[in-house]
Amino acid sequence: MQATQHDVIVIGGGPGGATASAVLASKGRNVVVLEKDKFPRYHVGESLLPYCYFPLDRLGLIPKMKASHFPKKYSVQFVSMEGRLSVPFYFFQHWDHEAANTWQVLRSEFDQMLLDNSREKGAEVIEEITARELIWKDGAVVGVKAVTKSGEAREFHAPMTIDATGRDMFAISRNNWQVRDPYLNKIAIWTYYKDAMRDPGLDEGATTVAFVPDKGWFWYIPLPDGMTSVGVVAEKDYLYRDSRDLATIYQREVAAQPWIKEHVACGQQTGQYYVTGEFSYRSRHCSANGLVLTGDAFGFLDPVFSSGVFLALRGGELVADTVDAALTEGDTSAARFAEYGESMNKGIEAMRKLVYCFYNNNFSFKDFLMKNPTMKGDLTDCLIGNLYRDFDPMFEAMSEFADVPKPVPHGMPLVSEPALQTCP
Repeated sequence: MQATQHDVIVIGGGPGGATASAVLASKGRNVVVLEKDKFPRYHVGESLLPYCYFPLDRLGLIPKMKASHFPKKYSVQFVSMEGRLSVPFYFFQHWDHEAANTWQVLRSEFDQMLLDNSREKGAEVIEEITARELIWKDGAVVGVKAVTKSGEAREFHAPMTIDATGRDMFAISRNNWQVRDPYLNKIAIWTYYKDAMRDPGLDEGATTVAFVPDKGWFWYIPLPDGMTSVGVVAEKDYLYRDSRDLATIYQREVAAQPWIKEHVACGQQTGQYYVTGEFSYRSRHCSANGLVLTGDAFGFLDPVFSSGVFLALRGGELVADTVDAALTEGDTSAARFAEYGESMNKGIEAMRKLVYCFYNNNFSFKDFLMKNPTMKGDLTDCLIGNLYRDFDPMFEAMSEFADVPKPVPHGMPLVSEPALQTCP
């Protein structure tokens, strides 16, 4: 069996893994990325928050983003169940910075750009290789066993492993660390349209959230080359109430939402219908000795405010800095990642509270801001991804309209003696 030695193993080449590996490689670390797929590959989740600008800037990718064919996103707008459009929520009205103008991305191209950048920074990227199990020694992860597409078994050894496997949840699934959110348990059905309607001017690239009954919603995200991503998110019982055929369910919901119906009428539905259970979750632990989790491999949050890619980029950047410091100090224990876990939990919790309010039948942004007009800036900060600040006053005010959840008690390092399996 072929075995190699590295400073860091990154499992997964998506946004979190590509960011972490690029940052670490730029610091001179010997990094290997193990990616199960061959890029480019399909992935949903096309809308970037403005604060994605900062990790992308650190990676040196802003010039490439500006030169890309990705539609510019200046705002988010909301549509009532009756089809009435809100005034768009323009980011630049709140924030005088070029980051206020972000992008709607084709994930296959965007993720390829990130992974190629990792290679350019010096990371070794191996595609079509599947991690099978972690290698443990004296209570710490010291490597990964993997299998190539051709069936060749390989071992990779390193003092640190970063799990960036997304919703495959490599470490979570093997150690029973997944804790689902009891309330955020929607499902999503989506597809794509060619040449559907675009709003004029600055609103051409806007993300639109269009409501359906019982606090469900459509996303409407303009993509390059005349394509549009359109999906509906709601409770499973609501969507499956009279059919289990995805096309039937989807077209029923389109017909019932006037704004969506009008916008897709001139377009051509293209490709398959997709479905996924949008089960929000967090890992019981962000780290064990020699192992740290990032991105969706650490936690997944309902997609209503498009936070997933930002949390992956920011998490990848933050975990890379923390891993680099851990290697420098010779301390790769789980406890070394306590500050990292606290930071990631803080950002996720801010967005999670906002998502809970969004789904509460007694809450509306309009009513909240009418009573609390001075908090528009706080709300905007949360929506654009400025999540690592104090939102307690805003959520205290929101608690008059909705039940604001308490922070979850998990997501911190596994600091006790790990009773973890050493084989799948």
